[in-house]
Amino acid sequence: MIAQIRVIALFTLRESLRRRVFVVVGLLTVAFLGLYGLGTWRLFLDSDNIGGNQLGVEPQVIAGATLLGLAMFGTLFLGTVLAVFLTLGAVRGDAERGLLQPLLVRPVSRATLLLGRYTAAASVCVLYVAGVFLAAAVITWVFGEWWPDHVVGPTLGLMLGVAIIAALSLAGSVYLSSTANGIAVFMVFGAGLVAGLLGQIGEALNSDWLENTAKVASWLLPFEGLYQASLAGLTADTIGFTRLAIDLGPFGGAQSAGPGLWLWALVYLGLVGAWALRGFSRRDL
Repeated sequence: MIAQIRVIALFTLRESLRRRVFVVVGLLTVAFLGLYGLGTWRLFLDSDNIGGNQLGVEPQVIAGATLLGLAMFGTLFLGTVLAVFLTLGAVRGDAERGLLQPLLVRPVSRATLLLGRYTAAASVCVLYVAGVFLAAAVITWVFGEWWPDHVVGPTLGLMLGVAIIAALSLAGSVYLSSTANGIAVFMVFGAGLVAGLLGQIGEALNSDWLENTAKVASWLLPFEGLYQASLAGLTADTIGFTRLAIDLGPFGGAQSAGPGLWLWALVYLGLVGAWALRGFSRRDL
């Protein structure tokens, strides 16, 4: 079974190369990192004007943390684009084009097929977000000589978050057409981030209802909770007025999370996989 999963994963990657998926994502990534480098260079030149040194605020830390927080959002978004491109038509789309039937009569079980597809998509996506985020961190250090308090935790959070998005997209491909699935995944992604933003608004307005709603959403869509926890890890050891002045991301703020979120994210990943397999096993090809 492991050999079959590996063969299907390699087939999926070759098909993605043929469709130039990686070319599109590669161009977007180069553009993103180029703009990020330009913005980082310019902002650090003017970093002394960011709040000065009043009340012990460190402009360099504020600039670096805010920029890398923005880069984290961009990295997760680009990882989501890649996950959707790799999986949006993996089941129903290929079935409608007659590509699945020859594979399933060899015999290859449907579970093996799903695992192979997911292995290819998740492997590429987790390595991609890790590479882009670390590249952004290096750019921030080169131009501003600022390094986040923690790197491993935020990187792992992004990797697990995009793995969940890839699983949701693959599961959606069992039930929806390619176009509908792509739209649905991006809407789910946006809903999670907006829920995090509502939590920040609720905190600013002292609204328990909004804060509780955001917490529930971060557990229903754990990639959002992992994103917030990753943001928190960037400045986990920063203290004083500098910590209060940092704005880490455009959608939702930093919220630390315990091991319960990580455990639930893994369980959630398994539940999404079971849901996808249940739907695929009942689908007529």
